[in-house]
Amino acid sequence: MSKFKDIFGTEPSVRASAPGRVNLLGEHTDYNGGFVFPTPLPYQTTLEASAAEGLEVYAENFGERKSRGLDQPKQGDWLDYLAGCVWVLRQHGHRVAGLRAYVRSEVPMSGGLSSSAALEVATLRALRELYRLPLDDVQIALLAQQAEVEYVGVRCGIMDQMASSVGRLGYGLFLDTQTLTTRLAPLPKGYRVAVVDSGIPRRLAESGYNTRRSECEQACAQLGVGSLRELSPADLPRINALPEPLNRRARHVVSENQRVLEGVEALEQGDIRRFGELMVASHISLRDDYQVSIPELDQLVEAELRHGAVGARLTGAGFGGATVALVAETHFEEFRKGVLQSYPRARVL
Repeated sequence: MSKFKDIFGTEPSVRASAPGRVNLLGEHTDYNGGFVFPTPLPYQTTLEASAAEGLEVYAENFGERKSRGLDQPKQGDWLDYLAGCVWVLRQHGHRVAGLRAYVRSEVPMSGGLSSSAALEVATLRALRELYRLPLDDVQIALLAQQAEVEYVGVRCGIMDQMASSVGRLGYGLFLDTQTLTTRLAPLPKGYRVAVVDSGIPRRLAESGYNTRRSECEQACAQLGVGSLRELSPADLPRINALPEPLNRRARHVVSENQRVLEGVEALEQGDIRRFGELMVASHISLRDDYQVSIPELDQLVEAELRHGAVGARLTGAGFGGATVALVAETHFEEFRKGVLQSYPRARVL
């Protein structure tokens, strides 16, 4: 008997899932039209679902069942993410009556690993199958982003949803967030991507995420450009002349775009050491120019590098959450033990 049947008394009609992601390079560039390089994780959010009138959802991770009519406003809870997916489909003219679902997730929440995007993409995949909607995986990602921005109220970029919807395990996804063109780059053989949860949760809507986005928009206005994507390292003298903190915010985005381009090239040429150096440079920029790191994340990155990581950095929006490190398989156990000894509250995924 399925868990769906335990809760709702009938068998589900469909089953859909989507992975979380970790971002290797390209942080806070996606909503600036820039380049990113995430990879999906082997952790899934799964829905067993059937069609319904309105929403009836049981979330295994919370041990909680919630219901809501489609005409009811958002409530500021986890159900908003599913309600937003139904809402966005109806906004685009798709005939969707509602959803009955059992949800369970292996993706750590509030850790910067895109648990929200995994939930949105899995929900939209279930709805696509239930209502036979003519949507491809890129459209699913765009709808998921629209649901999070316009319904939930988090002004996220497109990276998380694209990584969850079109990414492939074992590959980095080079994504131009302006054109949505993608390229898969194999991750290096003999190395492991280690995600290390700091144990400090963060919530995007309550963090400085929206503030940073607004600061980037102010920098664009003062520089006379539509997005920071239009700028290159050659524009750094103009960027440095901006008032604080706009100069730092723009400098991070422009330099981070360059790091993504160099990082993908380094991986494709087998230069793992250079890729690791770019990861460390990314963390320093996030710490000093974008100012989204916290002392605990800095300590964790230092511990990871000290215990054998080729590169390490915070991943996700910052202000808590997780770090990502690139570690040789042969050194992984030594790395894991050393990091946990240096930072006992960490959890190595």
